[in-house]
Amino acid sequence: MGQLITIPYRPRPQQKRMHSGMESRRFSIIVAHRRWGKTVAVVNHIIKQALLCKLQDPRYGYVAPYRNQGKQLAWMYLKRFCQVIPGVKINESELDITLPNKAVIRIYGADNPDALRGMYFDGVVMDEVAQMKPEVWDEIVLPALADRKGWAVFIGTPKGINSFYEIYTAAVSDPERYYSDVFTVTGTDALDADEIALQKSIQSDNKFRQEYMCDFTASVEDALITIDAVELAYGRTIPQASHAQQPIIMGVDVARFGDDKSVIYVRQGLATLEIKKYSGIDLAQFSENVMHKIIEHNPDAVFIDVVGVGAGVVDMLRRQQYGDRITGINSGNKPSNEQLYINKRIEMWVRMREWIELGGCLSIDPELRVDLVSPLYSYDAANRMKLERKEDMKARGIKSPDTADALALTFAQPVQKRRHAFLDKPKKWEPWAVLDERQSA
Repeated sequence: MGQLITIPYRPRPQQKRMHSGMESRRFSIIVAHRRWGKTVAVVNHIIKQALLCKLQDPRYGYVAPYRNQGKQLAWMYLKRFCQVIPGVKINESELDITLPNKAVIRIYGADNPDALRGMYFDGVVMDEVAQMKPEVWDEIVLPALADRKGWAVFIGTPKGINSFYEIYTAAVSDPERYYSDVFTVTGTDALDADEIALQKSIQSDNKFRQEYMCDFTASVEDALITIDAVELAYGRTIPQASHAQQPIIMGVDVARFGDDKSVIYVRQGLATLEIKKYSGIDLAQFSENVMHKIIEHNPDAVFIDVVGVGAGVVDMLRRQQYGDRITGINSGNKPSNEQLYINKRIEMWVRMREWIELGGCLSIDPELRVDLVSPLYSYDAANRMKLERKEDMKARGIKSPDTADALALTFAQPVQKRRHAFLDKPKKWEPWAVLDERQSA
C-alpha cells in the first residue's frame, strides 16, 4: 500500500481549475496576471506528477529563461514543498531534487541550451517562453519529450504578440490537444480590490492591460509599431480600384542566418499583393524565385537588402534584361533625413508605420504580425531614432523580423509608376550560363 504524502499547498479555486485542465491534456498553456501564483502552482504540479510516475527513472525539468532566474524563483518553492517528502535528496549545486521513486526534478536555464541536449523528459515546465530562443523548444525540449510522450506546460504573462502568443493561439484553435486558460486580475482572488486599484493607478494603461488583464494586444511601451495599429490593419481590405494605378513595389529581404527566412513582399499602394517566404535555399535558387515574381507582378521597382549576402542576389538580377528595376539597399547607410534617423533601416520602418496607420492592408500572416511589433526603438545621444538590431532581438529570444523587413524595404525610396511598363515586361529568366555565353560572343 502506497504512502500518503501531504504537501503544504492549498490551491485557490482558479488554481484547482488549472490543475484539472493540465491533467487532462498533454500540452497546456497558462496565461496569468502578475502575482497570480503560477510558479507555485506549476511547481506543485510537477512534484505531484513526478511522485505518481510509474516509469523507470522519471525526469522532469523546469526551464526558465535564465538559470539564475529559475534558481531565485522556482528552486525556492521546489525545496519548500519537497522537504516534507521522506527520503528526498536536495542537490544545491545541480539545482535538482531526487524523490523516493528516483524521479529527478531539475532547474534549467534556456541561456544554456547545451545542458538540455541529449536528455529525455517525462514532463517540462516552460516559464516565459517568449524570452527564450525558439530553438530551445522546437529543437531541444520537444524532441526530448518524444521518447516517453512527456507533457509540457507553458506559463507566462503577456508581453505583446510574440512566440508565447503564437503558442497560445495555436492551443486555443486545437482544444483536443491543448489545454489553455487565461487568468486576469479581475477574475481571480489573488489580489484584493484595493491592491488592484493601486496597481492600476500606478501602471500605465498599456502596462496594466498587459500584466494584469492578460491583454496580448496591449502595446509594449517602446515598440515602434503598436499592436493596436497592426490589429486594425490585419486582414483589412480595400477596393482594387483604389490602388490599381499605384506603382507596384517589391521588397526582398535575404536570409543572413541559418534560421532566418528569405522573403519577397509585393505591395501596391495600400494593398498587399503577395508575401512569399523561403527557407534553406541557396542564393542562385532564391534569385531565380525573385525573378519569377518579377515576371509575374511586373513591379515598377525592386528593393533588395544588400546587408550580408543580399548583394549576390542583386548581382544576379542586374544581369537580366530587367536589371534597371533592381536597387540594392544597405539598411545601415545614411537616411534621407539625418536629423531624425540614425540610419536607413529606422527610416524605412517609420515610413512603414505611417503606411499602416494611414490604412495599409496587412495579409493574414501570423509571422508578419509578430515581426511588426517585436523590434524596440530608442534614441541616440543626438536624439535620432534607432531600431533594435536583429542580433539584439535574437539575444532576448525573438527571431529576426524578416517578413516585416521585406515590407519595410518597399518604402526605401519614392517610386513612380512606369508609363509603359507593359511594353518592357520581362519574358523569362535566363540562367547565368546563357548570359555569360552571350556576353563573351
